[in-house]
Formats: sequence, structure tokens, C-alpha cells
Amino acid sequence: MILLQSPSRFILQILQNRVRNLDKGIDLDCHSVEFDDVRYHIQVSMKSPQSIVLSMALPAPPPEAIFYAGLPFGAIEAIKAAFGAIVQILDPPKDGYNLTMKINLGKLPSDEEQKQALLIKIASVREVVLGAPLRVVLKHLSSKTVASDADGPIALVHRPKESFFLVPQAEKVTVVFPMRFQDSVDIVLATSFLREFVEARRAPGLNNAPPCVWSPSPPPELKGVPPHALTANAGFVKFVIFPRHVEGRKLDRTVWSLSTFHAYVSYHVKCSEAFMHTRMRRRVESLIQALDRAKPESEKSKLLQGKSFKRLSVKDKLSNSNS
Repeated sequence: MILLQSPSRFILQILQNRVRNLDKGIDLDCHSVEFDDVRYHIQVSMKSPQSIVLSMALPAPPPEAIFYAGLPFGAIEAIKAAFGAIVQILDPPKDGYNLTMKINLGKLPSDEEQKQALLIKIASVREVVLGAPLRVVLKHLSSKTVASDADGPIALVHRPKESFFLVPQAEKVTVVFPMRFQDSVDIVLATSFLREFVEARRAPGLNNAPPCVWSPSPPPELKGVPPHALTANAGFVKFVIFPRHVEGRKLDRTVWSLSTFHAYVSYHVKCSEAFMHTRMRRRVESLIQALDRAKPESEKSKLLQGKSFKRLSVKDKLSNSNS
């Protein structure tokens, strides 16, 4: 299975190109859209070639998700901690965006490894911003504490007007995803995929992975959540995160994996659908070849005696046989 990468290739490529050509001033105005309706706008001016203005628009939050000044709670602190003095948050952000940052490339470290690591971190701004609330909760878990204001399920946005839920406790954090899909075929494939996903967790090599449960109805941990937030046509997936899953560098991987879980499932559902379509087309082609080989030799010789002939499609063959 393929895991989605945290850095945005669009942002990272522009950052690397600008670092290599800081002495060349250009006018640049680029837009990009990523999965789950995360949009970017990058601007570079001839007047300040060492600066890049990056704006980001987040998915529209549902009513149950809490935003502060257009951002998830903890996002501002996470940006300052991740990027330091190289990034300045502009207030207010550009129209139509939740966040606008001014990146000063002249303040990048001189060491190439540190510079590249910081560029990758800036390109992962999606993880920093959308994963900020989840990171706050999981940091409390690593110290086996619960935030004083954490009372009941916490709704976090991850798709336009859709949220997943955290239920924090001192010894564990329960994460619940209501799985929604628009296409009827996607619903069937996603349900089958999630059942197999839960079964795969029981493999001997995955004993240390977070426990995972799929159910067609909301789990009891979501008691008190508004009914409109529990409308899931592909069931509910529940993960239980323990302190061992957020130790050291595991924290970043856990935050990203949980933040993009729905996109991960959607990606593999679409891949499965494309694979089945390919298999069906190949099967039809093989059946047509088998039918051609089954023709009597007399019929083949009659066709070859004429001046010309054309290959009939299956539809034409059926229409000729009925006439």
C-alpha cells in the first residue's frame, strides 16, 4: 500500500528553484490545489527576490469543528515552532485564504542538509497547520495527561465540511473517522477495503500497530456528537493510540497518518476501481480473441477470397446474426 507524502511537491519545487537562483529576480504567481480541497497561492516579486509569499486555504470546517481566527487551534504556535524566524505570519491573510506567510529565503541556514530539511518542513505546511490540534492532544498523551479544556469528543476538520473525532484520555486517545463517499461503487469498495484493513491489523508483524475497529454504526465514544456529524455511508473506523505510538519521531508519522487517513482510503479505492476496469477490459479482449479462433475454417477462407474485408465489432456481429 502507498502512503501519501507530507511535503507538497508544488511548494518544494518552487522553494528549491528560488534557493538556487536567489540572485535572479522574477515575477511569479502560481496556484495549486491538493487533495481534500487544500489550495495554495505562491507569489514572488522582482522587487524582493529573496522573499516568497505563501497563502493557504483550508477545507471549509463543519459546525462542530473549532477554528480560531480562521485556523485550527494551536496552528499559530505550531507554525512559529516549526519555522522560526524564517517565516512571518501576515495578518490579515489574503482574501479567500486562511493563512498567508512571508518566507525570507535569506535567513536559511548555510548548511545544505539543514537547509534542505527546513525547505521540506515549509513544504509540509499542510501537516503543520491541519495537524496542530492533533499534535497538541497527542503530546498530552505522551506525558499521560489530558488538557483541562478537553471535555468530550474533539472535532477536527480533514475534508470540506467533514470532521473526525478525538476522545482524549490520560492512557490513550481514541480516534474515530466517519467514512463518507459520494459514489455508490466507492461505498462498496471502501467498505470491503476497511474490513480487510482491520483484518490485516491482526497479522503477527503488526502487533505494535494501533488497534483498529470498523463498525457500521457510531461507536459509543461519540455519544453526544451532533447527529449530522455521524452520517457515514461506509461505516466508522476507530483507532486507539497509546503513548508508545507517539514516542520521539513516531509523533510526526502518527499525526500525518491520522490527518490523511480518509485520503489514504480514497486513493486505494480509486486504484482498486481502476485495476478492476483494466482487468475487465483485458478479459473482454481475450474473449473476443477466443471467439475469433473458434470460427470454422470454411468461414475464414470465404472472407479471405474477397478483395477486402473489415474486422467487425462485437456489436456488429450481434446485429448481423439477428438479421
